[in-house]
Amino acid sequence: MALSSIKGFVWLLLITCMIGISSAQLSNEMFYAKTCPKALRTIRKTVQDVVKNEKRMGASLLRLFFHDCFVQGCDASVLLDDTSNFTGEKNSFPNANSLRGFEVIDDIKSQLETMCPEVVSCADILALAARDAVAELGGQRWSVPLGRRDSLTASLELANSDLPAPFLDLDGLIAGFQKKNFTAEEMVTLSGAHTIGQVRCFFFRARVYNETNIDPTFAAEMQAACPFEGGDSNLSPFDSSTPNNFDNAFYSNLVKNKGLVHSDQQLFGNGSSTNAQVRSYSRNMGRFKKDFADAMFKMTLLTPLTGTDGEIRQNCRVINAPSNTTTTA
Repeated sequence: MALSSIKGFVWLLLITCMIGISSAQLSNEMFYAKTCPKALRTIRKTVQDVVKNEKRMGASLLRLFFHDCFVQGCDASVLLDDTSNFTGEKNSFPNANSLRGFEVIDDIKSQLETMCPEVVSCADILALAARDAVAELGGQRWSVPLGRRDSLTASLELANSDLPAPFLDLDGLIAGFQKKNFTAEEMVTLSGAHTIGQVRCFFFRARVYNETNIDPTFAAEMQAACPFEGGDSNLSPFDSSTPNNFDNAFYSNLVKNKGLVHSDQQLFGNGSSTNAQVRSYSRNMGRFKKDFADAMFKMTLLTPLTGTDGEIRQNCRVINAPSNTTTTA
């Protein structure tokens, strides 16, 4: 086993012990080496192509993984479509008319099903696609333990309750992340995902018109993009400085009171307990990128399904027909 693989496996064991998540059956990135040897290369190449074509898709794939893991764990539940007798997570308040990138995952799954049917889980595809998307936009890569299986269900209720909202105050953010075994420091780090991506006017209108801890010039610029009435779906970048680069500009913006959504600006100002960390990241991009990679590695371990739990979906949008349900990867 290569030295990097040994280090990754040891780190996996240490993290598992520290945060008590049931991921002992996950393996390293060699998991598909024999059963689907081109899997990781196929995922990376597809992600590189779509992000090159549309930079925003990198942020969308990262967000898709985040919204999957915060609801039931990293089990691809977010990908399930509604049916006549099943309601999934796609139409929850945080996800409706917002989550995107499903077609990218569909494309990857289709390619892998042609190469090696019923081998690579949708949950593993999501985890790898998020990592590769961040790397393509300039972020640091992290190890992705593999061997997740796909859920047989989803939870609209948990999607509505467990995904942190852009209207939360600092205490609410800390509590929401603590519920998933993340520290306040890791919450600040993971919030840095907003250094890429865009957000709908509906979610930042109240801040740019009503709040006082916002740079006046920045507020006026955002008001031009988000009218007081109408235009709910108008998009603006979280990071107006370098919206397509995974860097530390998000934190520099917070120091200047240029956080676009309420929850982001809560990380800095008015004696916030997270001020020092935000200021540190604004001055040290290398530290932020490393910490983000470490926090994302930890996220990949959120209550995955392994062993004989769940299944390997043939189509990421629907569970397998009973006669086709697989029990081994």
